Amino acid sequence: MTTAQQLNAQFGISGHLEFREDTGGLIVAEINNPQASASLCLQGAHLMTWRPRSQTVPVIWLSRDAKLAAGKSIRGGAPVCWPWFGAHASESGFPGHGYARTVPWQVIESGTEPGGATRLTLRLEESEKTRAQWSHACTLDLTVIVGETLRMELTTENTGKTDFVIGEALHTYFQIGDIGAVRINGLAGCDYWDKVGGSTFRKQEDAISFSGETDRVYINTSAECVIEDDKLKRRIHIAKSGSLSTVVWTPWTEKANKMGDMGQPDGWREMVCVESVNAIENVVKVAAGTRHTMIVEYRAERV
Repeated sequence: MTTAQQLNAQFGISGHLEFREDTGGLIVAEINNPQASASLCLQGAHLMTWRPRSQTVPVIWLSRDAKLAAGKSIRGGAPVCWPWFGAHASESGFPGHGYARTVPWQVIESGTEPGGATRLTLRLEESEKTRAQWSHACTLDLTVIVGETLRMELTTENTGKTDFVIGEALHTYFQIGDIGAVRINGLAGCDYWDKVGGSTFRKQEDAISFSGETDRVYINTSAECVIEDDKLKRRIHIAKSGSLSTVVWTPWTEKANKMGDMGQPDGWREMVCVESVNAIENVVKVAAGTRHTMIVEYRAERV
């Protein structure tokens, strides 16, 4: 396994990008530049934190009870769900949301953008275990560009001779003041599957607000979403391409208590997930010899 020292020698950027080993043995990339700070765990290519210098409160939420452990997902940040979203279609023993978020990735490139943002690209490492769950020949890369805005590019390249279908998501958790004092704009008029208490097909009439558990898959939409946060007095913009589904999720009290790693007793009130996704009707066929890229850009502003 590549060590943090080796990564720093090959990919470190003095004063801007440094790799360290966590107490649990996982390697974390720490980014600090004039525009923003961020941290990313190489297991899962899991962006854990991001705060632009213009913001006193982080934009990406990480549970205070989050744990870094080999083979385990991290609560918060922006998990990469791939090559399926939700439960596997036929294998109940396979992990929900795919295996990409719990296996090692390797750094393949780093650099500084012309405007001063820091760029880091990682590639999913294949193994016997991953090939047992996904036999298709392909590569999966994630490029993260950390600056005053945060840009994430997830690229699936089909290197084989047969087509395949993927589901995917950047399952991003956002830091908010309180779940009862936010609204999400951008999805009015969209159809969605309501996953709470079954699976019901509905239409969103206006802005989304929250008074209980919410788990919705909005389909056939590439719209930009905006989180309006009255308590923190800011807006978070989420603009995307290559994604036709958006998931909005909050667990609320009962489910959060059962999960046990949401930052008890009230950590769940300070987060909301707005996920850029391809799922259900919007899964993606990647033809042999082609690639598919999902791009999401996040921006926060004071109001």
